[in-house]
Amino acid sequence: AGPTLYTKGALESILPLCQGTLMGKGSEPLTPALAKSFLKAEAEMAEQGLRVLALAHRPVAPDEPRENLERNLILTGLVGFRDPPRPEVPEAIRHCHEAGIKVIMVTGDHPHTALAIAREIGLVHTSVPLAVSGEQLRRMTDAELQLALDAPEIIFARVGADQKLRIVRALRNKGAIVAATGDGVNDAPALKQADIGIAMGITGTDVARESAHMILLDDNFASIVAAIEEGRAVYDNIRKFLTYVLTSNVPEIVPYLAFVLFRIPLPLTIIQILAVDLGTDMLPALALGAEPPGAQVMKRPPRAPGIHLLNWPLLARAYLFLGLMEGIAALAAFFFVLNEGGWRYGEALGVGDPLYIQATTACLSAIIVMQVVNVFLCRSERGSVFARGTFSNRLILLGLAAEIGLILFIDYTPWGNRIFGTAPIPWNVWLYVTPFALAMLLLEELRKTLVGTRYGKPENSGAPPRPV
Repeated sequence: AGPTLYTKGALESILPLCQGTLMGKGSEPLTPALAKSFLKAEAEMAEQGLRVLALAHRPVAPDEPRENLERNLILTGLVGFRDPPRPEVPEAIRHCHEAGIKVIMVTGDHPHTALAIAREIGLVHTSVPLAVSGEQLRRMTDAELQLALDAPEIIFARVGADQKLRIVRALRNKGAIVAATGDGVNDAPALKQADIGIAMGITGTDVARESAHMILLDDNFASIVAAIEEGRAVYDNIRKFLTYVLTSNVPEIVPYLAFVLFRIPLPLTIIQILAVDLGTDMLPALALGAEPPGAQVMKRPPRAPGIHLLNWPLLARAYLFLGLMEGIAALAAFFFVLNEGGWRYGEALGVGDPLYIQATTACLSAIIVMQVVNVFLCRSERGSVFARGTFSNRLILLGLAAEIGLILFIDYTPWGNRIFGTAPIPWNVWLYVTPFALAMLLLEELRKTLVGTRYGKPENSGAPPRPV
């Protein structure tokens, strides 16, 4: 009778504290042979994916010093319990591998348990992956750890919180962008050191949540992968939005340059430029910002940290390729109407001249026609315009309907004519502009094909393209 001390923990930590074990109806000395049999049993249980705890106890005196409590224990036995992974985790791991994201398991479990779970979720496929225990990690130099992290499949087991922090630092020193997860107080330093520390919202401690950059409300690894997919989609959509908006700047600037350099009537008025920027372009551009993630968004490697959102390839495509074609089409429509009306170079036209008003209307309308085609071209930087479903983003169709409705209002209603200084244009102007729009479509498809040939298969072909 009297108080009894109960202890639980990893078997390798409990064994040195024990002098006996329960066998049959009583206890007997813990011999090396018995200790070896317990270690073997633990390994067998761990290989089944069970988390194994050793249980020990002993009677203690009420006044026994605290430092003497965990000594001369009696090993009660082993307990194995299963914590099955969520069913969506294997699919999330597969998405990570396809997206070029390396997933490393860092756990306090037995190495055999860690390997069994890793195989179950698809984290490990080879027969002999690199499994590093906490004791092995403690003996590694920083250089050896750096080399070990280059292994295609690596697992860290029986590691402490300080070792988890060391792993995070080693990965960052290698130039990796590190996201670390954790829930305990001891995980806080590693969460803080990582580029993105992710704390568990349900099981996480307050210290872990305060140290993290992000809190995972459902404690589900698959939610992290979904967030990566959404982040990539948002990044792509911003680039689509920028490309579409910047493209229309060129046909707005080119008429003014031509007016100054070649002494021609001004092809586009200021109010008409505002009609493009604040009217017709607005809804299609916003629709591009709401594009759903593409089928291949998680099948390409992460972009390099040095690649900016607004970079030279985007500007060159918007200004020197798509925008230039729109500028040519806009001026061509302007001169088409002037020539049809008998205008000759050098002839002055008044601001209120009906022919001049009709020519500026043709210039404005040509920009809108080209932008209608451009919104589909901007849905992918390297994928074909025909690869995405036309109805996959109904907001684009609504935006285009509003854009077309607005230009028809501007061109063919008295109110539109009065506000924007326009006049109705004949049907042959629309036919004249159509080949320019088709040419832009074909040339952009050719460019995407050439880019796909240079950097791998096109974006929608199933192979991960290299970042540009």
